[in-house]
Amino acid sequence: MMIMKIRTKFLLTGALLSLAASSHAAEDNQLFGGTINGNVNFASDYVFRGESETLDGDIPVVQGKLSWDHNQGWYAGVFSSNIKFADPNLEIVTAPFIGKAGEFGDSGFTYDVMLFSYLYPGASYSNYTELWLKVGKQFGRANLQLEITPTVDDWFGVDGWHGVNYALHPSYSFDNGVKISASVGYQDLTGDGAEGWGHWNIGLSKAYYGLNFDLRYHASTVDSDHKVYGTQTEIFDDRVVIGISKSF
Repeated sequence: MMIMKIRTKFLLTGALLSLAASSHAAEDNQLFGGTINGNVNFASDYVFRGESETLDGDIPVVQGKLSWDHNQGWYAGVFSSNIKFADPNLEIVTAPFIGKAGEFGDSGFTYDVMLFSYLYPGASYSNYTELWLKVGKQFGRANLQLEITPTVDDWFGVDGWHGVNYALHPSYSFDNGVKISASVGYQDLTGDGAEGWGHWNIGLSKAYYGLNFDLRYHASTVDSDHKVYGTQTEIFDDRVVIGISKSF
């Protein structure tokens, strides 16, 4: 089992690096009138809406994204990361996405509509899809985004469970290139035995020599009385995550 896990991590790392390298090698990164872009991220944990996706930071993560972006706002791609849960079949998430971003006329208000599917090889019973809806506005160096993200089908594959994530994402960029960004939200969850939770994070990021460094603090409202996570609240413990990413 240990050999299989190590092999899986090496395969994931190699695949992500190959995807990024392929996008970089493409002539002018152009395809069907759009641009191919890649990103590889190495981080101490993968925290999603306050929840550690690596069984309480048990392992670091290698993540990658390959996307196609058109100048009319259409985009599509795939995100992938290694993960770790109590279920041993949950080792990798591969997430294809497609969407459209743009501006409401000349109002300065932006929109972003995206379908994002969470696919778990070897654990397809956990697959589900969300519809990400965002509206944003730039205020000088500050930016504010409102997110409303409902599930399209059963949340994490649990029969009859549905969720909507509500969140605000403020950020501010300083003259020296440092960016402070945060998120505060509530993951609503409905269904027999379901219960939602609050989550937030705040962090600093800055680019050095083509690499982006991110230091972020995550927290949530999950406690031992939570209906869903009351027996495993450690994956919602407050934590600091360090990430280093490279775009191509």
